[in-house]
Amino acid sequence: MSSNRQDFRKRESPEMFDRIAPTYDLVNRLLSFGLDTAWRKKVGYLLPKADDLKLLDLATGTADLIIGLCETCPQISSAVGIDLSKNMLEVGQKKVDNRGWQSKIRLEAGDAMSLEWDDNLFEAVTMSFGIRNVPDAEKTLKEVYRVLKPAGKALILEFSIPSNIFIRLGHLFYLRHVLPMVGALFSGDYQAYRYLNTTIEHFPYGDDFTKLMTEAGFSFVNIHPLTFGVATLYEGIR
Repeated sequence: MSSNRQDFRKRESPEMFDRIAPTYDLVNRLLSFGLDTAWRKKVGYLLPKADDLKLLDLATGTADLIIGLCETCPQISSAVGIDLSKNMLEVGQKKVDNRGWQSKIRLEAGDAMSLEWDDNLFEAVTMSFGIRNVPDAEKTLKEVYRVLKPAGKALILEFSIPSNIFIRLGHLFYLRHVLPMVGALFSGDYQAYRYLNTTIEHFPYGDDFTKLMTEAGFSFVNIHPLTFGVATLYEGIR
């Protein structure tokens, strides 16, 4: 990944997500036609089944994924979510409090590229729609590998570009023209959703991303395309 792109993401991401935090959940539902909820449920299906599971959720944002996992996966004994956006975490904390998950879920500021935890600590590390926004995906994946226990699992959900040419052309039109306008209508921030479109198109999805996971040390990597490849769930085992 070029240093220019790293600098751009380091400069823009936290501040941009602070700006759109109040409307982030609503716009996500609208732009994905509600499919993002089903995609997140797939993460829960693939979580390890072992009891007393300790979970780390990176780029936790408004805590949609971490709350959903705790609601549907009773094997989770504790969960920590980190994010660089203060405003996104504030929205997420209100949702955690309102749903009564304070005893199991802890949200805090943190950088996915430099995790504060010791090696071999978590049974699972998750990340939804965040890996494309970090300045250095390779460094992040190495950190994920480091904090996972042996046989622990990484589950990374991210947008991708469909392989079918007709679906791909329609999807690209939607990303480039519809997404920024609808996002601006509800959030008042056209540039934020133009930025999100750009990161989706330039992200190394599919086999390119599984190669990064393998290079980070994961011994088993699997791809789960979702909704014709509009999103992809990457599964890696340490």
